Amino acid sequence: METVITVSVIIAMIMLGVLLIHLLNGRHNERIAAFHYGDALPGVGRRSRKSR
Repeated sequence: METVITVSVIIAMIMLGVLLIHLLNGRHNERIAAFHYGDALPGVGRRSRKSR
């Protein structure tokens, strides 16, 4: 009987972990979709040419 309870608790914890990871991934994907990755602002992070 103790073995059945132990296995049930382990399975429940695994299911809880899977659910938590699933929810966190969903929130992460929403944040990525909300933030538009585009071109950098002009002059930011770009090297200027020394010779023209």
